[in-house]
Amino acid sequence: MNIEPIINYFSNILPLKREEIDALKKVFKERRIKRRQIILQEGDICMLNTFVVEGCFRMYFVNENGKEHNIQFAVENWWIGDIGSFHSEEPSKLYIEAIENSVILQIKKQDQLDLFVNYPKFNRIFRVFTENALVSYQKRVLQNISSTAEERYLDFMNRYPYFSNRISNVQIASFLGVTPEFLSTIRKKIAKS
Repeated sequence: MNIEPIINYFSNILPLKREEIDALKKVFKERRIKRRQIILQEGDICMLNTFVVEGCFRMYFVNENGKEHNIQFAVENWWIGDIGSFHSEEPSKLYIEAIENSVILQIKKQDQLDLFVNYPKFNRIFRVFTENALVSYQKRVLQNISSTAEERYLDFMNRYPYFSNRISNVQIASFLGVTPEFLSTIRKKIAKS
């Protein structure tokens, strides 16, 4: 099992001691996930926090008409999970699916809580990561209510240029809240200017 990516991730926030690294090795489990494999589905309780080592994932909601709405993408060194279900232990309304063959590291909720108690540094690290995620979600909500679809697309491409080769236009359109056809129109307009 290659735990080095998660050690590097945590160490970039706060340097780790040997005993903290050893604790990580005991609680994180590596999984290899195939493209299109679901690691969380609606109705399940999210019992694992997931760190992406290799690959790409999407988290999405399916409405009553069967339409998918992408909420989040995650690539290397990103976390993905239904944080509401993870903390409340209530059934999730979301799906998490691999867009590519992937390698992930997962930690159980109780193991994460034990890390917080036994190694307080991890409590601080997870707080920083959670606060950053909250800021990102707030920016996205504000952008969705105050920006045009073209502005949202341009911002998405500026912030995440590496997604354009890994995520289909249909997936990007769903994330932006537009139809694939409308996204195509936006892309053609931008290409002409």
